Amino acid sequence: MTWKTAYRSIYYDGAPEPADPDLTKENTALLVIDVQNTYFTRAERASLSVDEQRRYDAWNPFHERMREIVIPRTRELLGLFRNNGYECLFARIACHTKNGRDRSLSQKMPGWNNLLLPKDELPSQLVADLQPQGDEIVVTKTTDSALTGTNLRLILTNLGIKTVVCCGIFTDQCVSSTVRSLADESFGVVVVEDCCAAGTDELHHKELEIINMIYCHVMSSAELKAIMGLGLK
Repeated sequence: MTWKTAYRSIYYDGAPEPADPDLTKENTALLVIDVQNTYFTRAERASLSVDEQRRYDAWNPFHERMREIVIPRTRELLGLFRNNGYECLFARIACHTKNGRDRSLSQKMPGWNNLLLPKDELPSQLVADLQPQGDEIVVTKTTDSALTGTNLRLILTNLGIKTVVCCGIFTDQCVSSTVRSLADESFGVVVVEDCCAAGTDELHHKELEIINMIYCHVMSSAELKAIMGLGLK
């Protein structure tokens, strides 16, 4: 099974296979979403209560996927895009105020999504392995979508970008919200499935099935590199 037939929901069962997207360097950009320090800082497991240890263990597959697959393959894609003259952009979620009063409602809800990430503090910064280089653009958002509340749409238009290749976290939250916003603004979108992650593999795969074919094309990094004629490993 290839990207042209994988991740199909009932809505697209039997639909024609899509053509390869046009991914020339003049009209294509790579966007890395929310791979920030805050998501990788963990307490010592032994210091936690039994219930906290249960939740800690539930996140182990996510951390393993990020460490062994998502970050290395995203770093490789960044290198290939840069070496071949493509635009690379980054989005991060952060607030402009110390107390987070400028955050959207979705970032103030009780629970895991209640993120207080002042823009100049270490937790809100992009991880060391996926830092921007030179004059690569970073947009700071106070909600899930990288287009909502930022000037990313205008930036992409000014750069002549028609298709955005998306990587990052979390597949079912900020990645999905960004993908849908891009599609609504008539950008073509590619989601690189092995350069994304959700809290569980089940959530990751289900969201890819939901957004594929209508809002984006989902493919692996190897399939993307083959279409673009970039170096394969």
